[in-house]
Amino acid sequence: MTVTLHGPNYSTYARTARLALEEKGVPYTLNEVDILTGKGHAPDHLARHPWGKVPAFEHDGFLLFETLAITRYVDEAFPGPALQPADPRARARMTQLCGIVDSYGYGAIVGKLFWQEAVVPLQGGTPDAALAAEGLTGAEQALSVIESLMEGGLLCGDALSLADLHLVPVVEYLRMTKGGAVALAARPKLAAWWEKMNARPAVVATRPRLG
Repeated sequence: MTVTLHGPNYSTYARTARLALEEKGVPYTLNEVDILTGKGHAPDHLARHPWGKVPAFEHDGFLLFETLAITRYVDEAFPGPALQPADPRARARMTQLCGIVDSYGYGAIVGKLFWQEAVVPLQGGTPDAALAAEGLTGAEQALSVIESLMEGGLLCGDALSLADLHLVPVVEYLRMTKGGAVALAARPKLAAWWEKMNARPAVVATRPRLG
């Protein structure tokens, strides 16, 4: 069996897929496609992902892209602990939470707040304070909504789900910003969730290398 994930270690979406693989105990190879240096638009990667994004996934010749499709496949194709609730309502809640992270959380937290406060200075630029503030406002709304939907110690009860794996990489970067750690601490259920998730071996093993 050969499993390869294409995407850089710093990518939140590649990390979500890696978390699923780690939690299922699936051996895999990470092909570091550095999208910040344009490697995502190299012909070999465009053959895997027509839009040049990450991650892309291969399992014994089966090619797949889009993170939720990858993580659902990993959960359903390999043995190990289930990462999706069996109950239809709980599974719908999981999908909803993944959608909230993708549609509202990521753009505010990573695309605006973290990018301005961490990535722009790293690249020698001057952060846009207004854009960072806009990101923090969006982050706070997304966190509040997510916390309001929690129904246990984790996002979908007390069992790990794909929703948790979608949120972890985004919160990791949120906590690296000035207001992010404060925003998380102000939401006690999510703060307790983070402490649980942060200690998981899969989370430790996939922690991004920055700088």
